[in-house]
Amino acid sequence: MNASLNRIGAMTERYWYLLRSSWPRLLELVYWPAMHMIVWGLLQLYLYRFNDPASAKAGIPVSGILIAAVLMWDVLARGQLGFTFSFLEEMWSRNIASLMMSPLRSWELAASLMIMSLVRLLFGMIPVTALAFLLFKFNLYSLGFSIAPMFINLFMTSCALGLVVSGLVLRNGLGAESLAFSMMFLLLPLTCVYYPVTVLPMWLQPLSWCLSPTYVFESLRAALFNGVFRGDLMLEAFGLNLIYLGLGFYAFVILLGNARDKGVLLTMGE
Repeated sequence: MNASLNRIGAMTERYWYLLRSSWPRLLELVYWPAMHMIVWGLLQLYLYRFNDPASAKAGIPVSGILIAAVLMWDVLARGQLGFTFSFLEEMWSRNIASLMMSPLRSWELAASLMIMSLVRLLFGMIPVTALAFLLFKFNLYSLGFSIAPMFINLFMTSCALGLVVSGLVLRNGLGAESLAFSMMFLLLPLTCVYYPVTVLPMWLQPLSWCLSPTYVFESLRAALFNGVFRGDLMLEAFGLNLIYLGLGFYAFVILLGNARDKGVLLTMGE
């Protein structure tokens, strides 16, 4: 009995050391409960105001707004995951050191990851939009031309974040791979996916407007509510995304160089 308790205690201590030594794992313990509470609390506040007779918008079904928001959010989230997963496959197979010793340049690797992210995204999203029409009679493509700039802007944001996440995994090892699943959701309450910016506290609204997806989701609601294309919002989002892509690539190159200097490319996964 004592031997069993000792073995249980030893394994428990091992897992505790693994958890304690990785700040992403510790952060994740608090991250998801807090994120769910914030997002659904703000959504509840929005729906309460939406259904208020004094501010209700006649003829706009809440279900359609939420389905459209979910579909466009998946463009953002799945784009980033597609980018990062392609990179993580190199990490899991311990092939990243071989790639870095080849003539492959950093921008070439980034470009190939972006293309693969787009392929994954299209394979996933096109059937889902068809399913949304079959099950809920919601046609995302009824929004017309406005879908294209929304998609492009969300995809650019996802690639910028994918570059940062990939760089952090390179620098910190596979212990940080949980960032691939969690970092995008940090933006979920701030980018106002399911509710307008006005639902946020006043002190948070300027921060929300610094994020390019906010402009996309505000434009989406304008298209659904008023049938208008907010080209001004799309141009502002595009300008921000050019900055984010530049910063994301710069961070990727710096973190890659740091990983090379530390000699961690050959010990990934160990």
